[in-house]
Order: sequence, then structure tokens, then C-alpha cells
Amino acid sequence: MDSMTNWRWQALLWHHIFLLWSTIAGQTRYTIPEELKQGSVVGNLAKDLGLGPSEIFDRKLRVASEAGKQYFSVDAGKGELMVNERIDREALCGQSASCVLPLQVVLENPLQLHRVEVEIKDINDNSPSFLTKQLSLKIPESAAVNTRFPLESAEDPDVGSNSLKSYTLNKNECFVLKMKEVEDGKTIPELVLEKPLDREMKAVHQLLLTALDGGNPVMSGTTQITITVLDINDNFPVFEKNVYKVSLAENSAKGTFVIKTTATDADEGPNGEVEFSFGSRTPDSVSTVFEVNSLTGQIHLKGELDYESATSYKFEITAKDKGIPEMQGHCRVQVDVIDVNDNAPEIVFTSETQPVKEDASSATVVALLSARDLDCGDNGKVTLQLPKGSPFNLKPSFSNNYALVTNGGLDRESVSEYNIEITATDSGSPPLSSKKTIPVIITDVNDNPPVFSQPSYNVYLKENGLPGSILYSVSASDPDLGENAKISYSILDSKAQGVSVSSYVYINSDNGSIYSMHSFDYEKLKVFQIQVQAKDQGSPSLSSNATVHVFILDQNDNAPIVIYPSSAALGSFSHQRMPRSAKAGHLVTKVTAVDADSGHNAWISYKLAEATDASLFTVNLYTGEVRTKRAVSEQDDSSQRLLIEIKDDGEPVQSATVTVSVLLEDGLHEPILDLRQKTAEPSKKNGRITLYLILSLASVSVLSLVTFLILAVKCIRNSRSSGSCCMRRSDCDDYKNPNRNLQIQLNTDGPIKYVEVLGGDMLSQSQSFRSCMSPMSEYSDFTFVKPSSTADFKEMISVLDASLPDSTWTFESQQVSRNNN
Repeated sequence: MDSMTNWRWQALLWHHIFLLWSTIAGQTRYTIPEELKQGSVVGNLAKDLGLGPSEIFDRKLRVASEAGKQYFSVDAGKGELMVNERIDREALCGQSASCVLPLQVVLENPLQLHRVEVEIKDINDNSPSFLTKQLSLKIPESAAVNTRFPLESAEDPDVGSNSLKSYTLNKNECFVLKMKEVEDGKTIPELVLEKPLDREMKAVHQLLLTALDGGNPVMSGTTQITITVLDINDNFPVFEKNVYKVSLAENSAKGTFVIKTTATDADEGPNGEVEFSFGSRTPDSVSTVFEVNSLTGQIHLKGELDYESATSYKFEITAKDKGIPEMQGHCRVQVDVIDVNDNAPEIVFTSETQPVKEDASSATVVALLSARDLDCGDNGKVTLQLPKGSPFNLKPSFSNNYALVTNGGLDRESVSEYNIEITATDSGSPPLSSKKTIPVIITDVNDNPPVFSQPSYNVYLKENGLPGSILYSVSASDPDLGENAKISYSILDSKAQGVSVSSYVYINSDNGSIYSMHSFDYEKLKVFQIQVQAKDQGSPSLSSNATVHVFILDQNDNAPIVIYPSSAALGSFSHQRMPRSAKAGHLVTKVTAVDADSGHNAWISYKLAEATDASLFTVNLYTGEVRTKRAVSEQDDSSQRLLIEIKDDGEPVQSATVTVSVLLEDGLHEPILDLRQKTAEPSKKNGRITLYLILSLASVSVLSLVTFLILAVKCIRNSRSSGSCCMRRSDCDDYKNPNRNLQIQLNTDGPIKYVEVLGGDMLSQSQSFRSCMSPMSEYSDFTFVKPSSTADFKEMISVLDASLPDSTWTFESQQVSRNNN
């Protein structure tokens, strides 16, 4: 409406302009179809107006639309009239048969106005359309044939041949399409019922109405017609089955779902609503056990079922609709009661269980039992089962009777009593079972010997202990029971150094405590073994042995004994001679002492207790060497008296003393010094002495090397067999061993290193060679010490032998540092 008003005002404005302009040119008309693209050429406006190319620009050729929108424009170069924007004929002219768009062409210098008309031709750019896309109709199924139902007309904005021409209806069974003329020559479509409706056959009909125009190509529009058939109560309820059959277990609980009866009514609404109920002739025996849901038709259990009372129930169910008149249908329901396995099997003992010996043979009968079940058929078939891994088995005999027998070995020490759980299971579905426990006691037999807490015991006993003191308590255990586990202890007969062990110790037979019978002396007996036996009181009795190793621990009960100088053994006094020309470090003598004890108790130290001149002499703490601290002077007394104290490292300390008298003489020279002086003078005698010394040193070195090699081979062989580098003593005593004829001792105590080789039988005339090397001495000396007397050696051996290791060949290497003391 607004666009129309604007157009009228613009037309009036142009009318006034026409009155003012002096020249108005003739009228030009163009015809174009609608919907041309932008830039399409309508016509050569400059040519049609008789304008040259220069006039188009100079006179500013332009166009103005009277419709309000600038649908056209002029090409300033060519003078062509062109489409400026989309032109929709239906929007400009609606349903008018003719659509002309007037344009005003304006030229300047001189001002000139031309009228141009552009006729817009219609194209088939619009399809017919219905006001609504969905049309619903409700028709009762009782509607008569040929009944008419008017429909909605379609609209097409196009004109002429492009406008609406006809209608079509999709193919269907019940309806046809007819046209009805109305005022102004228009026609409207109508539906005509051609065949009776049946809602139960088809409740909804879907039709498609199509409107067609006369364009080329033809365009169309559609609307969906939904026809709902209204119901009438012309159908009765129909059950899905005439007879419903179901089986129900007799132990079903109250409220159990039995079956669902389904009935349908082809009608709708109240005409199709169905209610269920028992038939009019249903007995109370049914209505008290079952109930039916009136809305769903589901049947539930109301009471209790008993297979023994009734094996089957048969009754009628009625379905009624709510239409007028009421219509109903019927069906039969059959409920068969299934016998269920509601009785568990039972285990009955026909004999009492008897105790079983642990050594009982396999298949020994323990108890008799039977099984029974009150059910019948598969529900009454019973099987018995024992736990897995049980040392018992069930042996069937007859008519569900069984014997419980042993199956394999028993061990009371592992399990003294079995609680055998027997499970009885029937063959019902689901199976029922029951359990019963049988206690079986296992009696003991003496099948286990006593076992000591350890196979061997090490006992360490100090020497000089009180007789009757307890040494150790051994203990053994026996897993058997009663008399079979009662243990008594005893000592087996054995000997230590030819004396029966039972003379040394005795044992308490009840508790295994071992007591000493007298005091032990480490220097006489260092170790011995006791064989202890533990025996039970079973029949027959069993026993086992254990070894008790008794090690006598040394106590410091022996004082050191001086063995050199030899004269000191007679009166603890020794005379030594020394030249006045002796310098500092001169070896005056060496005091040697031994201790019959062992370990720290035998570690000996030497100390100068008293001296005529304490500034002249010193005693080595570890070796006992007596040396000069300074050179001897003429003012020193010719007779020097030294009191040397010898102590061991025991607790308490044991000690001894020796007195050494040293005479200083003027004409006495150090032999090694003279030897060196004479060596400086070449002579045949000196050469021989040198040769003898070299041969002696080489002999001792070779002998030492051979001895070391022999000991190394012995150690390697013994280490392979026993892992120790000491050979074991034979059963005979060391003193009686004829092979003990060589002893090598490497002494590295203190500054003097020496090797002692003792040859021959220890109790016979022995030869002793000692090689002494004193790095601290001012002169390098090599001395041969004359063999000791047989009496002195025997006395020394008697003292030393008690502390020597027990081996046929002995190698001792000991180095005592000063820090140890």
C-alpha cells in the first residue's frame, strides 16, 4: 500500500516537471521477461532516442523509475538500458494481466525528458500452493457411499497459462476427486466416498492432493490429507489363544506370575477397552488359588500349590469390552503343577566310628552309613561326596549303603583328628544337598625317633673347673604321643686319650643335663667328644644320637719357664762374657722362655727389672735379646748383674725371673768383627771360612724352601678334603707317633728373625739348628747355635708339647706386634 502511494506521488511530481519542460520527446516501449539477471540489456536507449555517443556523456543521460525502486540503469559508454536489480512481476503487478513499468529518461543541456515503458512478461516461476500443508478429516466408519467432503483450493500467483489449471488425487481404495463450480467461474475440489469404510481394516487413510498449473514445464503444489475413521462397536474381544497351558512348580510362592492372557478388540475407545475375569462357572478351588488382573489379563498365584492334592487346574477366562452393546470373548487356561525337589537327602550312620591307627593299611573300614531321600525319581537319587584331598574314601555296598574306608597313609603327627564332612546331593533340578561331619580319631604308633635340637653341640669349658658342675643340657623332642614320646638320655661308651668318656662326665637321663665328674687340665686334655643317645619308651623303642664336642679353654695357670740360657734352668743364674770393645747394639745374650698355656696366656714379654748399670743394657720386650744401649767404657764395672723379669699376657699375670752375670774382658773381641777384619786380608783360610758360611746359608735356605713346599702340598691336599691346613692327628697320642720327627718353626717375633729346624725323634737325641738374622744389629751376622743337651730338650718339649697344635707336621707362623701388648 505504501509503495503504491509513493508511486502516485512520484507520478504527480513528474507531471509538474512535464509542464515546466519546453520539450518532451516521444514514448519508447520495451518488453522483457521477469527474473532477468542483473546486468541484462533491455535495449539500446541512446540509439532509440537518436543520441550520438558523445551526447550520452555530455548530456548526462539517466533514467528514473516511477515505481520507487531503481530497477534499471544506463550504461554511460554504450547508452544501453540494463537491468539493475531482480524484477519480480508478481511483486510489482500481482494478478494483473498486464504489467508495465514506466521510466523517465532525463537529458541535460538542453533539458529534455523522454518516457520509456518496460513491459514485464510473466514466466512460470511460481508453483501452485495450498494454504495448509496438512488437512485432517474425521469420517465415521458408518458413513454412506457417495458422501462428499469439500477440500481447500490452491493458489498460483502466476497469470494466464501459468496459473492454476487442475487437481489430482493419489490412488486409493475408498475416495475419488471431483470438482465443484462456485461463483465467478472458480472450481473447488471435493472428496467423494466411493467404498464403505472399516476402521478395523484401516483406521487412517493418507491422501495426497496435487494442484497443477498450465506452464511449461508444469509446476505443482501438494497438501497431505489425513482421514481418520471414527469407530463404532462392531467387534468383540478376541483372545490370542483359545487354550493357554502353563506348568508351575508346587513350591511357587504366593504372588508368583502364572501366565498372561491377551485379548484384543478391533474397536477403539471404550469399544476396544477390555476387562478380564474368571468365567461364571469357575469353582472356588480355582478362585482361591489363582487371581486374574482385570486390566492386564495376568494370572498370579493367590494360594499354595500342592502336587499331591491337585496335579492340574483348568478354568475359563472372559474378556468384555465397554461398548454399547457389550461384547465379550472366552478362552481356557490349564495350569499343570510340577513336582519339585523339596526334600533334601539325609545321611544316616549305621555304626559308630572307631579310632584308626596311623599305620592302618589302606581300605580299613572306619564307619558304615546310608543315604535316603523322601522324593522320588531323579529327585530321590542320592550321591555322596568327600572333600578333595581327604585320606578317606566311600565304598558303596548296596541300596544306598556305604562304607567309609581309609585311602592312603595317615600321620597322627600331622593330623591327629579328622572331621570328615560328607555331602549328600540328589539328582533333582535344582539339586538339594545336606552335609554331615564324622569325627575320626587317629591313634599314635611309635614311628618317630627322638630328634635332637641340633645334630652336634659345641661346649666350651674352662680348665680347673669344679667337679660336678653342669657342662651343657641337650634336648630332644619326639612328635609321638604318650610313652612313645617319653625320652631318656644316656652317654654311649667312647674313649678320650684311652680313657672312657663316662669317667669324665655323666648325664641326667630325664632332662639331658651333662655334669663333669672331675676338674679338667687344658695342658693334658684339650678336646673330647661325647656321644649322647636319646631313646623313647615306645615298643619297639626308637633312638637317635648327637655329638657333644667339649673344648677345654685354657686358663693362665702356668708361669713362664726359662729354657735359655740353659744354666738358668739349674739355678736361674747365667754367666756371660762380653768384650769391653763392644759398641752400642751389641748382642750380649738372648733369654728364651716358654709358657705351657696357650693364646694370650702364653704371650711372653721380657723386662729388665734390675741392673748394675741400667744405662748400659736393654732387653727387647718381645724377643728377650739383651743388647748394649751404648758403647762400653773403661769406667764401667767389669762385673755387671742383670735381673730379667719374664711375664705372660694372662689374667692374672704369671711371671718368672732370671739373673744374668756379664763379665767385661779386655782381650775378648767380637767374632764377627774379627772375621770382617780378617776377610780384608786375602788368605786361603779366610776364603774357606767365607765359603763355609755361604754353603751353610744356602743349605739352610734350601732346607727351608723344601720344607715350605712340602707343607704347601699338604695344605692343598687337606684343604680339598677338610678345608683346613692342619692335618688331623691319628687315634694314637702325639707322643707315641713315630712319624713325628721333624718340626720347623718360623719365629718372626721382634727384630730377630730365625728359623728352627728340629730333627729326629722328639724324645731322642735331637739336633737343633737356628738361623738368626738381626737387621737391627750393627753387623750382619750368621751364627750356628750348638745343639742343646738331651735333658734340656726333653724338658723343653715336655713343656711345649701341651700347647703344640695336634698335627703330624706342624708349621707355625706367628708375628706379635708391639701394639698387641
